[in-house]
Formats: sequence, C-alpha cells, structure tokens
Amino acid sequence: MKLDSHRFCVAPMMEWTDRHCRTFLRLISARTFLYTEMVTADAILFGDRLRVLGFNAAEHPVGLQLGGSDPVRLAEAARIGADWGYDEINLNIGCPSDRVQSGRFGACLMADPRLVAECVAAMADAVPVPVTVKCRIGIDDQDTEESLDRFVDIVAEAGCRLFIVHARKAWLEGLSPKENRDVPPLDYDRVHRLKARRDDLAIVINGGLTSLPHAAPHLVHVDGVMIGRSAYADPYLLAEVDRTLYGAAELPLSRLEVLDRFIEYVGGELDRGVRLNAMTRHILGLFHGQPRARAFRRHIAEHAHLPGAGIAVLEQARDIVSGEAQARREADDRPAAA
Repeated sequence: MKLDSHRFCVAPMMEWTDRHCRTFLRLISARTFLYTEMVTADAILFGDRLRVLGFNAAEHPVGLQLGGSDPVRLAEAARIGADWGYDEINLNIGCPSDRVQSGRFGACLMADPRLVAECVAAMADAVPVPVTVKCRIGIDDQDTEESLDRFVDIVAEAGCRLFIVHARKAWLEGLSPKENRDVPPLDYDRVHRLKARRDDLAIVINGGLTSLPHAAPHLVHVDGVMIGRSAYADPYLLAEVDRTLYGAAELPLSRLEVLDRFIEYVGGELDRGVRLNAMTRHILGLFHGQPRARAFRRHIAEHAHLPGAGIAVLEQARDIVSGEAQARREADDRPAAA
C-alpha cells in the first residue's frame, strides 16, 4: 500500500503541537501532515470541546490523536472528532508516561493487541475517515520481531491500514518519558522489515529523525517519515518538503514572509482574547541558525508574556531579525549633513 499523503509528517507532541503551532507550520509547508497533541477520549466526551478540538481550516491535512482504551468511549470521541472536520483519527499506542499507563492507554497497550484491535474496529465503524495507530517496536522485554509482527497483524485485521512506528522500544519501568525518547536504541531496520513483510500496509517511520536529508532516505523502505522535536526547534526545515517530497512547483515562503503571515494570524487571535505568548512560543526557532536569531528569540521571550503585550512585540522582533532596527540606529548615529 502506498500513501503519498503521509510522506512527511510532524509528530503529535504534548504541549507543543496545538492549533497555533500547527497554523504556523502550515505557513512553511502546505503538504506536511500535521497532528494534534494527544487528547484523551474523556477530555472530548466531558471537557471543553472548543478548547481541545478547535482548529483553523488552513491546518488541513490534520489528524486528531486520541488516547484511551475503552472502545465505546474512543468510538464516540472519534465520531465527534470526525464531525469537527479532522482528516484522520490516530490512536496513541506509544506514549510511555506514568500518567498514561495509569489510565491504561499509550505504550502499555502494546501488550494487549486484541484490545487495541477492538478499539480500532469500534472507531472505524464510527467514522468515515481513516483510523490509524502510532506505536513503538515493542515494550520492556518483548521480542521485537515476534511481538511487533503479532501486534500489527491483529490490529490491521481490525481495519487499520496505516501504522506510525517509533523505531525504539518503550521501557515502562525504570525510565522516564524523557529518557524513553533517547535511551532505548533506535532500530530503523526493524521498521523497514515490517514494511517489507506487510507491503499491503502504509508504514511511517518515527524516532530520532532530525532533518529532511536525514529522514528522506528511509522513503526507499517505508511510505512516510515523521519528525518531532527537530521540526519544533528548527521549523523552517519544512520549507523544502513540498518541492522535494511532493513535487510542488511553488517556492516556499521566506522566513520573513512566514513571520509576516503569522503576524496577521496573531492579530486576529489577539482580538479573540488569546494571550500573545501562547502563540509566539511556537516561533522561537523560525530563524534558527540565521543572523540575529538570538536577539529575535530574546526580544520575544522578554516581552510577549507581559500584561497587554500585543502585535508590536512581533513587529519589533521582525525589525531586529531583518536588520531594520540596526539600520535605523546607524542612521540615527550618522552626523547630519552640513
């Protein structure tokens, strides 16, 4: 199975990939597949739906990632998410945090593929959009060959046709969630072998990928690549995705053009009562590696959180990073003509 829509994805990241972040990333790449933060089924069923599900139509294509282990609740949450307009419902079977384990969802469910299959089948029956799964290659002392194959085969039979596989184990005992991102060794070959064995499925590889040149070679073996923290720290790495991986003819926006478009978006959100720093925190890496990037970050960090902070903070930051502020200072210091 080939699925071009997921050739490049940005990972769902808790407290990072909210609607402001996704709107910002979409300005850089029109084709990258984006995901929400993980949202529990109960948060949708019993919480503030506008807060947890609201998104900008410009974000498409965008998937809703759900957490949970109750097929009935997940099916209802998926139905609501599809009604809100999400292009995909993804089930989190990869998060190793204690909080997730205590709720019996996330990576611990890799030990119970039958239950995951029940969840997937219930969700697929409830929605007209694809239901997908994000998982690890295994947990704890599982044999990654046998257990991953068994997990994927059982869940695929329930109707899942796309798996996003983080290419390292999750250790549920003895390692923190942060350590689980780095300590267990990556095994990209294991994900490649999964695709070779189940070519009827779409397989997206995730874990430790840091750039487009680093990730793209995996597309010889799998259908898509997913980048997480590096895409947040250096978001402009998405700028070549559309042309390189999707064959788009359009040139990407420059960094300054992205900032200008985002300033327009921020203006509208400020009018709706959104705090400036809730949005600007996502753009600190826009000028990563560029001249005056540190001054750009510092200005936003020092001013965006202040009471009454508005669009002027971003306009001043733009002047700093573009060099206009320095040019004005130099002009002011220039002696007047006699």
